[in-house]
Amino acid sequence: MPKKGSSPEYTQTVPAVDQALRILFFMAKSPHPKLSLTEICKGVGIHKSKGYSILNTLIKYGLVSKDTEDKQYTLGLGLLSLSRKVIEDLDLRKLSLPYLEKIAAITKKTAIFGIIFGENLVVVAKKETENPINVTIRLGSNFHVTYGAHGRAIAAFLGEKELNSLLKRKKIYFFGSPSNFDKKRFEDELQKCRLKGYACDIGELYPGISAIAVPVFSSKMSVIGVFIVLGAYGEDKVEEYGKVLLECAKEFSLSLGADPKLTYDKYKKGD
Repeated sequence: MPKKGSSPEYTQTVPAVDQALRILFFMAKSPHPKLSLTEICKGVGIHKSKGYSILNTLIKYGLVSKDTEDKQYTLGLGLLSLSRKVIEDLDLRKLSLPYLEKIAAITKKTAIFGIIFGENLVVVAKKETENPINVTIRLGSNFHVTYGAHGRAIAAFLGEKELNSLLKRKKIYFFGSPSNFDKKRFEDELQKCRLKGYACDIGELYPGISAIAVPVFSSKMSVIGVFIVLGAYGEDKVEEYGKVLLECAKEFSLSLGADPKLTYDKYKKGD
């Protein structure tokens, strides 16, 4: 039983998932490309009937393949799609660095690139300055996808269906605590973001720390992440920093195959 006050999802594991992952890692480390059911179950330490059921499930999703003639198992092609996603994200990190360096050099503030991963925005790249007053953030840090400036920047450029789905979540953090959500203010903020291209938070969530965020688009015209400039600055710097951030985000998105007319500029008058 988990300790009182602890979260079960972080203190317990699911045996079947654990065993499935152990099978995959065992097969990946094996010097032999093909393995029998007996070899796999012995290597992982599970009963053959259990191993057989798990392997069948993995086969269903293409993560494992079974030779119909010799009944032996190999890793499946479905793993390629998972590894490709990881590689693409790593490539995005590398590709984003020149833009982050430019943002940091001009603003003298910390520049961040975060990728949307499920319900979170994960920091995958950053560029900090050598200023004595500097905001430091760890790679891998994650924030709720609706949180603050980046949440509003993402929401502003979602399709209607995606936005409605986002707003149906039990807890949303556009203005910090879910209890602070104001529909009228939210709609006004989204409209401003769509026209200017960026959203901002000037010391509201963290006193003394401001953030400006601009979405980054893929070739499919969908928001995949955001550029953020984070630091100690006031309202007087928002337009200046916002334009720098928007210019870099547009260039980055364009390099990924996005069309500005279908992304940043689609809400502007006359388009």
